[in-house]
Amino acid sequence: MTSMFKRLLPVLGLASSVPLYNSWLKDKWTADTYIICSPTSQIYTVATPERVECVSVGAGRIIAVGSLDDVSQTTRDAQIAKFSAVLTQLPFLSSGTVLQSRFLDLVAPTPKTIHLSPTEALYPGFTDAHAHVIENGYMLQLPLSETTSLNDVIKTLEAYVLSHPEVESDKDKWIEGMGWDQTKWNEGQGAPFPTAADLDESPILSGRPISLSRIDGHAKWVSPRVLEIMSSTGTLPPPSKDDEIERDGGKILRGEDGRPTGIFMDKAMNIIPAPEWSEEQMKSYFNQTATLALQYGLTSIHDADTNPRFIKFYQNLAETGTLPLRLYLMGYTPSTTYWGNDTSAFPKLHNYGKHRRLNLRAVKLFTDGALGSWGAALLEPYSDNPDTTGIMQTQPEILKELVGKFWEDGWQTNIHCIGDRANKAVLDIFEGLLASDAKYDVEKTRPRIEHAQIFEKGDLERIGRLGVIASVQPTHATSDMWYAESRLGPERIQSAYAYQTLLQASPKHVLPLGSDFPVEGVNPLLGFYAAVSRLSHHSESKVGGTSPHGPGGWYPAQKLTRAQALKGMTLDPAYASFAENEIGSLEVGKKADFTILDRDIMREDESYGEILEAKVKATVVDGGVVYGEL
Repeated sequence: MTSMFKRLLPVLGLASSVPLYNSWLKDKWTADTYIICSPTSQIYTVATPERVECVSVGAGRIIAVGSLDDVSQTTRDAQIAKFSAVLTQLPFLSSGTVLQSRFLDLVAPTPKTIHLSPTEALYPGFTDAHAHVIENGYMLQLPLSETTSLNDVIKTLEAYVLSHPEVESDKDKWIEGMGWDQTKWNEGQGAPFPTAADLDESPILSGRPISLSRIDGHAKWVSPRVLEIMSSTGTLPPPSKDDEIERDGGKILRGEDGRPTGIFMDKAMNIIPAPEWSEEQMKSYFNQTATLALQYGLTSIHDADTNPRFIKFYQNLAETGTLPLRLYLMGYTPSTTYWGNDTSAFPKLHNYGKHRRLNLRAVKLFTDGALGSWGAALLEPYSDNPDTTGIMQTQPEILKELVGKFWEDGWQTNIHCIGDRANKAVLDIFEGLLASDAKYDVEKTRPRIEHAQIFEKGDLERIGRLGVIASVQPTHATSDMWYAESRLGPERIQSAYAYQTLLQASPKHVLPLGSDFPVEGVNPLLGFYAAVSRLSHHSESKVGGTSPHGPGGWYPAQKLTRAQALKGMTLDPAYASFAENEIGSLEVGKKADFTILDRDIMREDESYGEILEAKVKATVVDGGVVYGEL
């Protein structure tokens, strides 16, 4: 019918209408227009009203939200407006005539309406505000996160070697993995760091170059063969260099004889000569993570330290239209020399690529290490290790100079801070810059503290007063809760993992939530569950897990409500990436990114365990289904 009408236009003396008609076909506005309705009004907008019956989508954006009648009418009105240019050329199709109605039915049929089941629910697309995309795929090749003892790690490595003939037959081939966590060993009581010698006790592993990242990515455990390679190439520093290494933000653990034990922490990891990943490896790692992300309902990810090779890789995906979800990159290099003006390595990207899904306007800097490896920088010594106060990866004076230059060049600065000393140092820097020049308005700069984990009580108030964004990972609280108090003691723990306090302190009530995957799982519902329950998720019981404080949750006053948690994984990350006018909520004109679950996770009276039972039915980006089906 439509092709017939197109042929009739010249006959009717309306040849000029043909290009207009062709343009409609080209943008496929009518083909991708549809309405989704929930009979139980379980469409959550993260806007006003909070819940609606229906939402309509066209050309990849939200056309209308509300009741079926209102949405249908608004969508039809939008179609009429779309075709108004040609209607003015056809006097016999004046407004309200039967012919006009038939014309619209011909070129713009009423969009299909998709009805969710009464139990299904639709949400704005989920965002992970802090993750490591390619590194997650790397971890999946040899995952160690489920190991619970040194012997478990050894057995997993042995099985990997024996199941990969190309590795078994080549003792010079590097074996790399990630995920070991000594705090889980010894039946959950924790254990000292492992050593290189532990890896050589296995005949299958002995003599092989092995490098294994701790679960938090802030320590690596290497084999004796790696130490031999470093020694023979002159890259293994002697003990006399230890002070310099620690000033630069790293640490090499040594035995009583002064020899390295095999553990390298933070910036000292950079001297391990592991081979660089190939393009094919990066592609494989990315594809594995992207597939998981879409299966779990993620439509956007903030990639929290993107090196120049990764940036170019993502640019290529964006240019070729093969980037299936949105990425907000935080450029990173370990150099302490200013690099924000290196436009070839770190080009600013705004809605870049064929589908406009790639952005780079932020940088990632590191202040300290991680709590699990005693690397978080504390103002006072660790309660369970009084010989250390942690590691400052970047000294405050260097950080201050870098941040000033990044702000001058218009970069958002997102800074890793876990310990109270690190958070204090960065808040001092932000406060000084915000007071120094009116152009450094916090609304324009939107500085972020990544992790925002342990604070002095006064700094919990100060981060809010300054308007600095705290970007947190709720699953870190429920993973760390089994040992955090032993690290910090009963006083400091009171102002750690204080998510409700941070949210209430924020002048815009913004608290973006992430996972830090592969440190934690990719599934955003794990973070949602942790945020609202403050419980572990390792229980088969549908009532949920437990905590050091029992089934009521770990420091339950810091729980988020379900509405707060949903906003934290939708609209708040959008604000934290300057995209709140484009994504993060279901509002007219915004991009049509949404996730459909098989159940409603927003009812406060439902058991927490139901959250983890939820399954994704569909993930939609720009109005198109990228996982599941509508």
